Parts: sequence; structure tokens; C-alpha cells
Amino acid sequence: MGGPNLEVFKFGMYIMFPIGFMYYFGINLDSRFSVPDFWPKRGQTHEIPFEKDEIKEEIERLKQRRLAARARRLAAEEQGLDVSTHANENEVREGRVREYLNSTKVLPREGDAPAVEESGSAKKGGWFGLGK
Repeated sequence: MGGPNLEVFKFGMYIMFPIGFMYYFGINLDSRFSVPDFWPKRGQTHEIPFEKDEIKEEIERLKQRRLAARARRLAAEEQGLDVSTHANENEVREGRVREYLNSTKVLPREGDAPAVEESGSAKKGGWFGLGK
């Protein structure tokens, strides 16, 4: 077994190795990994209104935006375009399943005999008519 010097050496390695590693690879991280103009400027960010007048202006702006979207939707409905935003989940699911089944084709595996359907005879056994 090692003596006290070995324990001091191990302790020094445990402490100095991570510090040395961080010092060697961690210098100038800001300059190496910074992306110019990554964060938006102050004028480009969302500013929450705090004053009563600013709040009223923001509410009016949101109201105008909502009314413009409503006008576009009504115009599309007058032209006969389908603008429904809500769909029945079951209709969507059935449509996707039907679309998937229509778009897929089962290919025979290598070594399998090609499936020949005999008219009038029922398939026997296994899932989906496959098997013995």
C-alpha cells in the first residue's frame, strides 16, 4: 500500500486535473462560441405595456388584428373556400388510416412464394389470412 505521499499526490490530481482541464479549454469561451447578433436588439423584443395609454393602444392593436383575421375568414367563406378550423377527431383519424392503407403495398419477402388467390376458396389460418 502507498504511504501519505501517495494520498497527497492523488488528492492533488483529483483537485488539479479538473481545474487544469477547465483552464486549458475554458479560456475565451465567449469569443469562441459567440454568435454575432444572436440576441435581438431592445427595439425588436416584446415590450409589455405598463402605462394605461400603452395598454389601451395594445388592446386596440390586438382588436384590429383580430378583426382583420375575421374579415379574411369571412371573405374566404363568401368565395366558398373551406376555412373550418375545428375537425372531428374521428374523421381525421379515419381519413389518415384510410389514406395510409391506400398508399401502402405489401411486397413479398425473398424466398416466399408469390401469393396466388384462388377465387371461391377462403384463406385459412394466421393473422390477416397468412400462415398455415
